[in-house]
Amino acid sequence: MSTLILVFHPHLKDGSRVNARLLAELAAQGEDDIIVRDEYAEYPNFSVNADTEHELLEAADRVILQFPFYWYSSPALLKEWEDEVIAAGWAYGGGHALKGKELKLVVTTGSDASKYRKDGEYNHTMEELLSPFAVVAYKVGMNYAEPFLVQGTATISDAELDQAAADYVSAILD
Repeated sequence: MSTLILVFHPHLKDGSRVNARLLAELAAQGEDDIIVRDEYAEYPNFSVNADTEHELLEAADRVILQFPFYWYSSPALLKEWEDEVIAAGWAYGGGHALKGKELKLVVTTGSDASKYRKDGEYNHTMEELLSPFAVVAYKVGMNYAEPFLVQGTATISDAELDQAAADYVSAILD
Protein backbone atom coordinates (compact mmCIF):
# COMPACT_ATOMS: atom_id res chain seq x y z
CA MET A 1 0.00 0.00 0.00
CA SER A 2 1.47 3.36 -0.99
CA THR A 3 1.28 6.06 1.65
CA LEU A 4 1.49 9.82 1.19
CA ILE A 5 2.26 11.80 4.35
CA LEU A 6 1.58 15.50 4.01
CA VAL A 7 3.10 17.35 6.94
CA PHE A 8 1.67 20.77 7.73
CA HIS A 9 3.98 22.14 10.42
CA PRO A 10 5.24 25.71 9.98
CA HIS A 11 8.28 25.00 12.17
CA LEU A 12 9.10 21.43 11.29
CA LYS A 13 12.80 22.13 10.75
CA ASP A 14 13.30 24.87 13.34
CA GLY A 15 11.21 24.16 16.37
CA SER A 16 9.32 20.90 16.19
CA ARG A 17 10.79 18.43 18.62
CA VAL A 18 7.92 15.94 18.40
CA ASN A 19 6.86 15.95 14.73
CA ALA A 20 10.47 15.99 13.58
CA ARG A 21 11.22 13.02 15.82
CA LEU A 22 8.22 11.06 14.57
CA LEU A 23 9.31 11.57 10.98
CA ALA A 24 12.95 10.72 11.76
CA GLU A 25 11.84 7.44 13.34
CA LEU A 26 9.80 6.61 10.24
CA ALA A 27 12.67 7.54 7.89
CA ALA A 28 14.94 5.17 9.80
CA GLN A 29 12.68 2.30 8.71
CA GLY A 30 13.65 2.89 5.05
CA GLU A 31 10.22 2.14 3.60
CA ASP A 32 10.04 2.60 -0.18
CA ASP A 33 6.28 2.99 -0.51
CA ILE A 34 6.00 6.08 1.71
CA ILE A 35 6.32 9.65 0.44
CA VAL A 36 6.70 12.40 3.04
CA ARG A 37 6.21 16.03 2.03
CA ASP A 38 6.84 19.09 4.16
CA GLU A 39 4.06 21.25 2.76
CA TYR A 40 5.31 24.45 4.41
CA ALA A 41 8.67 23.95 2.69
CA GLU A 42 6.87 23.28 -0.61
CA TYR A 43 4.52 26.26 -0.31
CA PRO A 44 6.12 28.95 1.89
CA ASN A 45 3.93 31.60 0.25
CA PHE A 46 0.76 29.47 0.45
CA SER A 47 0.57 29.13 -3.36
CA VAL A 48 -0.55 25.50 -3.44
CA ASN A 49 -0.07 23.73 -6.75
CA ALA A 50 -3.28 21.72 -7.02
CA ASP A 51 -2.09 19.79 -10.09
CA THR A 52 1.01 18.52 -8.26
CA GLU A 53 -1.04 17.63 -5.20
CA HIS A 54 -3.63 15.85 -7.35
CA GLU A 55 -0.92 13.70 -8.95
CA LEU A 56 0.49 12.75 -5.56
CA LEU A 57 -2.93 11.98 -4.11
CA GLU A 58 -4.00 9.93 -7.11
CA ALA A 59 -0.87 7.76 -6.81
CA ALA A 60 -1.43 7.02 -3.11
CA ASP A 61 -3.64 4.41 -1.51
CA ARG A 62 -3.44 6.08 1.86
CA VAL A 63 -3.19 9.77 2.75
CA ILE A 64 -1.96 11.00 6.09
CA LEU A 65 -2.35 14.61 7.13
CA GLN A 66 0.11 15.34 9.93
CA PHE A 67 -0.04 18.58 11.85
CA PRO A 68 0.17 20.28 15.24
CA PHE A 69 -3.14 21.37 16.72
CA TYR A 70 -3.35 25.18 16.70
CA TRP A 71 -6.24 26.92 18.38
CA TYR A 72 -8.34 23.76 18.23
CA SER A 73 -7.77 23.36 14.51
CA SER A 74 -5.12 22.81 11.88
CA PRO A 75 -2.44 25.24 10.73
CA ALA A 76 -3.50 27.76 8.09
CA LEU A 77 -1.72 26.10 5.18
CA LEU A 78 -3.73 22.92 5.64
CA LYS A 79 -6.97 24.86 5.27
CA GLU A 80 -5.60 26.61 2.17
CA TRP A 81 -4.52 23.21 0.82
CA GLU A 82 -8.03 21.81 1.36
CA ASP A 83 -9.61 24.80 -0.40
CA GLU A 84 -7.31 24.48 -3.42
CA VAL A 85 -6.90 20.71 -3.73
CA ILE A 86 -10.20 19.12 -2.67
CA ALA A 87 -11.94 20.53 -5.71
CA ALA A 88 -15.36 20.02 -7.25
CA GLY A 89 -15.12 17.97 -10.39
CA TRP A 90 -12.00 16.23 -9.12
CA ALA A 91 -12.78 14.97 -5.60
CA TYR A 92 -16.56 15.41 -5.56
CA GLY A 93 -19.33 16.92 -7.65
CA GLY A 94 -18.69 14.58 -10.56
CA GLY A 95 -15.12 13.62 -9.70
CA HIS A 96 -14.10 10.68 -7.54
CA ALA A 97 -10.28 10.83 -7.44
CA LEU A 98 -10.10 10.09 -3.70
CA LYS A 99 -12.87 7.49 -3.47
CA GLY A 100 -11.82 4.39 -1.56
CA LYS A 101 -8.53 5.84 -0.32
CA GLU A 102 -7.80 5.95 3.39
CA LEU A 103 -7.47 9.25 5.23
CA LYS A 104 -5.65 9.25 8.56
CA LEU A 105 -4.71 12.19 10.73
CA VAL A 106 -1.59 12.44 12.84
CA VAL A 107 -2.11 15.27 15.31
CA THR A 108 0.07 16.61 18.08
CA THR A 109 -1.26 18.76 20.90
CA GLY A 110 0.70 20.74 23.42
CA SER A 111 -1.99 20.14 26.03
CA ASP A 112 -2.57 16.85 27.78
CA ALA A 113 -5.31 14.48 26.61
CA SER A 114 -7.24 15.10 29.86
CA LYS A 115 -8.07 18.61 28.68
CA TYR A 116 -9.83 17.26 25.59
CA ARG A 117 -12.80 15.67 27.33
CA LYS A 118 -16.37 16.81 27.92
CA ASP A 119 -15.44 17.39 31.56
CA GLY A 120 -12.00 18.75 30.67
CA GLU A 121 -10.76 22.29 30.37
CA TYR A 122 -11.78 22.61 26.70
CA ASN A 123 -15.21 20.98 27.08
CA HIS A 124 -14.76 19.13 23.77
CA THR A 125 -13.19 15.85 22.72
CA MET A 126 -10.57 15.48 20.02
CA GLU A 127 -13.10 13.45 18.04
CA GLU A 128 -15.44 16.45 18.05
CA LEU A 129 -12.71 18.93 17.20
CA LEU A 130 -11.40 16.80 14.32
CA SER A 131 -14.87 16.01 12.97
CA PRO A 132 -14.56 18.40 9.99
CA PHE A 133 -11.89 16.07 8.58
CA ALA A 134 -14.23 13.09 8.97
CA VAL A 135 -16.92 15.02 7.10
CA VAL A 136 -14.52 15.87 4.27
CA ALA A 137 -13.50 12.21 4.04
CA TYR A 138 -17.15 11.20 3.86
CA LYS A 139 -17.93 13.84 1.23
CA VAL A 140 -15.16 12.64 -1.11
CA GLY A 141 -15.62 8.91 -0.46
CA MET A 142 -12.49 8.32 1.59
CA ASN A 143 -12.29 5.86 4.48
CA TYR A 144 -11.58 7.87 7.61
CA ALA A 145 -9.20 6.00 9.91
CA GLU A 146 -8.85 6.59 13.61
CA PRO A 147 -6.48 9.54 14.16
CA PHE A 148 -3.09 8.99 15.75
CA LEU A 149 -2.62 11.51 18.55
CA VAL A 150 0.43 12.55 20.50
CA GLN A 151 -0.81 14.77 23.29
CA GLY A 152 0.96 16.69 26.01
CA THR A 153 3.89 17.55 23.76
CA ALA A 154 4.68 20.68 25.77
CA THR A 155 5.83 18.47 28.63
CA ILE A 156 6.59 15.14 26.94
CA SER A 157 9.59 13.33 28.38
CA ASP A 158 12.28 11.72 26.25
CA ALA A 159 10.99 8.25 27.22
CA GLU A 160 7.42 9.21 26.31
CA LEU A 161 8.62 10.63 23.00
CA ASP A 162 10.53 7.41 22.29
CA GLN A 163 7.32 5.43 22.87
CA ALA A 164 5.24 7.85 20.78
CA ALA A 165 7.72 7.55 17.90
CA ALA A 166 7.59 3.75 18.04
CA ASP A 167 3.79 3.83 18.15
CA TYR A 168 3.74 6.28 15.23
CA VAL A 169 5.84 3.96 13.07
CA SER A 170 3.51 1.07 13.91
CA ALA A 171 0.44 3.18 13.08
CA ILE A 172 1.94 4.22 9.72
CA LEU A 173 3.23 0.80 8.71
CA ASP A 174 0.05 -1.11 9.69
